[in-house]
Order: sequence, then structure tokens, then C-alpha cells
Amino acid sequence: MASQRAAVTATVDRLIEEVGSWPHIEVGEHRFGGTEFRVGPREIGHVHEWGMLDIAYLRRLRDVLIEEGHTGVHHLLTESGWTTYYIESTDEFDHARWLLRLSYLYHVAVLQRTPAGSEELADVDVEAELAALAPSDTVRAAFERKPASA
Repeated sequence: MASQRAAVTATVDRLIEEVGSWPHIEVGEHRFGGTEFRVGPREIGHVHEWGMLDIAYLRRLRDVLIEEGHTGVHHLLTESGWTTYYIESTDEFDHARWLLRLSYLYHVAVLQRTPAGSEELADVDVEAELAALAPSDTVRAAFERKPASA
């Protein structure tokens, strides 16, 4: 049990280091404990050392991600755009990173539509990075705020 806990903590530490290296990400303490990730004024998510990862999405995108089994309903804010994903082993690093990257790209895309964000975040190619994540057509449609059949 202690070795599993140490592995989860190491995976969380690796995730914090990785996400903290992304352009325009600020890492800090979260008000409810854990480590928070922000891009501009927006929190993309936060992670606790025991492996609970809370991630912010547009509600429709959150619903699709839950429906496809990528993540779960937030442990407290069940009607919000937030999700909770539990990192229970080192094998879950890549998926946790994928979930956070999707949130990051969504929030960058929203901010790029603002006067300040269009200039400040111009170096992030959201379309190319989204394509690299290879989301399902349904996830992509929700991300782009398009009808699923589009």
C-alpha cells in the first residue's frame, strides 16, 4: 500500500512538473489544498498529492468526456463543468496529462478570442495541438462548440 501511495505521489509530481512547463501556465497552491494550474485568469484544474485531479471544462465538453469514460463527475460540483479523475497508478499519467491538455487548449482558445489573449497567447497553435491529442469526433465537436453531426 505504501509503495502504491508513493507511486501515485511520484506520478502527481511528474504531472505538476509537466503541466508547469506548458506555455503561459502558472502553478500555485489551490485554495482547497493541492496544486493549481492557471492560464491567464482561468484555472484549468488542480491536483492533490493523493491523486485526485479536478479539471475545468465547458459543461457540454465535460458531459461528452464523462459519457466516453475519460473522466468522472466532479466529486462535489456535480452540475458544473468540472470533472474529477483519480490517478491510482503510474499508468494513468498519460491520460491525466491528456485531460489537462484538453482543458488547457480549450481555455487558451477562449482567451485567444479576447483582445489581450489574442496577442499574448498567439504562440499556442490550438488547432494543431488539438489534432495531436486525437480526440473523438464527439469530443472535438463539443470542444469547438459545434453540433455533434457537424
